Amino acid sequence: MLLSLAQWLQGLYPDLGFLRLFQYITFRAVMAAMTALLIGLAFGPWVIRSLTAMKIGQPVRSYGVQAHLAKSGTPTMGGVLILIGIGVSTLLWFDWSNRFVWVVMLVTMGFGAIGWVDDWRKVVDKNPEGMKSREKFFWQSLIGLFAALYLAFSVSEASFLGVVQLFFRWVSSGFSTELPPKADLLIPFFKTISMPLGVWGFVALAFFVIVGTSNAVNFTDGLDGLAIMPVVMVGSALGVFAYVTGSSVFSKYLLLPYIPGAGELLIFCAAMAGAGLAFLWFNAHPAQVFMGDVGALALGGGLGTLAVITRQEIVLGIMGGIFVAEVLSVMLQVTWFKYTKKKYGEGRRIFKMAPLHHHFEKGGWKETQVVIRFWIITMLLCLVGLASLKLR
Repeated sequence: MLLSLAQWLQGLYPDLGFLRLFQYITFRAVMAAMTALLIGLAFGPWVIRSLTAMKIGQPVRSYGVQAHLAKSGTPTMGGVLILIGIGVSTLLWFDWSNRFVWVVMLVTMGFGAIGWVDDWRKVVDKNPEGMKSREKFFWQSLIGLFAALYLAFSVSEASFLGVVQLFFRWVSSGFSTELPPKADLLIPFFKTISMPLGVWGFVALAFFVIVGTSNAVNFTDGLDGLAIMPVVMVGSALGVFAYVTGSSVFSKYLLLPYIPGAGELLIFCAAMAGAGLAFLWFNAHPAQVFMGDVGALALGGGLGTLAVITRQEIVLGIMGGIFVAEVLSVMLQVTWFKYTKKKYGEGRRIFKMAPLHHHFEKGGWKETQVVIRFWIITMLLCLVGLASLKLR
């Protein structure tokens, strides 16, 4: 919005040369981060008071870590503060004609709406489990499939007309049209190795990444500050990939596919970082507010969509290694428990408790130790992911 306003004013008053700053993505990204940060810090106390007044307190599972029982009643659904910061800041600073930012925004807010319903049921029904898993997965799948199908064609074509033409060409060909090389699955650290996906392969991969990342971040959100800082770091790193992918010069030099318009995603990533840091101000141990599913599902969905657009699905798995480890720990725990119960008549566990962060708590680590050490690991993994830009 401010970009269009600046362009209009510069047309009226050509002497206002400073308005040219708004043309630079990097300038608008910095301003988006600052705007989201200030919005979060300014409205954080009001959001916490409102959630407290509405008695939206976090229910804690009685069979969990005993030290967490003291957190029962802490305001949850604080993810709305993050979404407000991201939404307002992004709308102010990005180019409204950019299709990619709209897609990421819609996925983020859509998953946030699912999380809102889930959190609301937890509070109203006093049920820590919230929305039924099948119902939650259905709505996640619906949004994920629509996003995946749209991105399969919009990543390949720069214009709306080109997207429509490619879609009808795919339908008229009996759903067999191949996508351009820029839509292939990129293998990091290799210059020329990539895997052609086709439309169905692209949609399947995109769906898995978007929905999977959303749930992985949700599993990670279990300790004060544990999920938000990795989201900030991974989102910021993906912003670098978006900027490079959207630049014809940098993408050619670094042997990455050039995707026109992807650079504008840096605005969204910067807003996510600013909003996340503002939330961390209130979510740091001991937390004054919890993110809830409304924040975790939304942020995970946003990260997954960013990775799909920039063609960095594998790099997301590297940088978000903590998210991957958390969700795998749950899957392994549940699978092994069911298998041993069927075979031996008594369920056995691999971990002391899942997700993984609770395993370390049960092993004697303090909550702050788990959180900070997971942050450090994420920082190292993000550096490895960024290294793939040059080490090819």
